[in-house]
Amino acid sequence: MSEGKFNSPISLSEREVQIIECVSNGLTNHQIARELAISKRTVDNHISNILTKTLTKNRVALVRWALQWGKVCIDEVNCCNLPELHEQEHDR
Repeated sequence: MSEGKFNSPISLSEREVQIIECVSNGLTNHQIARELAISKRTVDNHISNILTKTLTKNRVALVRWALQWGKVCIDEVNCCNLPELHEQEHDR
């Protein structure tokens, strides 16, 4: 899902983006663990690392960050494919 989205100033793994998508869909850590077939403790660790990387303090702030940087779309909001920043600079 992160393809064709804005490049954020931080690097997230594919798994971290999957975790953010699940959080954005309102899943609990236990539900995320089941969905991704990983342990809840692993989800807890991913969430903690993601919050640290994104400088967000909670899940709501994380979802706002993800929307701002085009990492997720919710109910067809923020779902358009925008050109990458380096593509825009190349066209100049």
